[in-house]
Amino acid sequence: MKNFPLRFPLLVAGLLLATTGGSWAAEKKPAMDEAAKRWTQYESAFKDFADADRASPPVKGGILFVGSSIFRKWTTVAEQMAPLPVLNRAFGGSRTGDQLARFEQVVPPYAPKVIVYYCGSNDLKAGTTPEDPAAIFARFREFSERVRGRSPATRLIYVSATRSPDRVERWEHVDHYNALVRAYCAATPGRTFVDVNPALVDASGHPRLDLYVADKLHFHPAAYVAFTAIIKPVLERVWAEANAQPVSAR
Repeated sequence: MKNFPLRFPLLVAGLLLATTGGSWAAEKKPAMDEAAKRWTQYESAFKDFADADRASPPVKGGILFVGSSIFRKWTTVAEQMAPLPVLNRAFGGSRTGDQLARFEQVVPPYAPKVIVYYCGSNDLKAGTTPEDPAAIFARFREFSERVRGRSPATRLIYVSATRSPDRVERWEHVDHYNALVRAYCAATPGRTFVDVNPALVDASGHPRLDLYVADKLHFHPAAYVAFTAIIKPVLERVWAEANAQPVSAR
């Protein structure tokens, strides 16, 4: 299997970052319309969230994991991140437009100090023609800006979209999307980029198929052990910062 290199270095990503501001308005309505159509896919997940919250009201001001099925299937995340106060509210099948459409249901009720975000893989896979990664990035950036608008002190950690074996032909788009977010996080206070892709390849850069289930997208538990080793130290640092001082304005 060919290992495609990253073709969008940070200098180029920075230039692209400056060009995406106008694209979001054009993309917002179609993305939100699509999100409304897909509501039936994950409506039951929100009923489960509501039931869980009633049965055991979560403490506000903790760490909120949000995103698509890569996080939804991480059923042991709270235990693996302990003693950090983690709550998982990812919902399967979601795209970046869904995170915007359901923002008010997912984020404000928990008033998190830190959000850990994984979403974009489904955007990158959808359709016969790949969507412009800049448009996907623009929706992530809007999510980030909504978080800042509601709670300026809340930190946001972006976990990289994975170069999964089921979409080798779109790895360049995955790299482009990740590069844009990496540049944004580097330039934005309270935003952190975490790359989990190094844990998913062997010494030759080929995907470790032993970590993937049959669909070559989702993971066996061993992959989440590897994710924990990468994400938890970053989350511990960001959590400490969130409890020590507010995000400075820029």
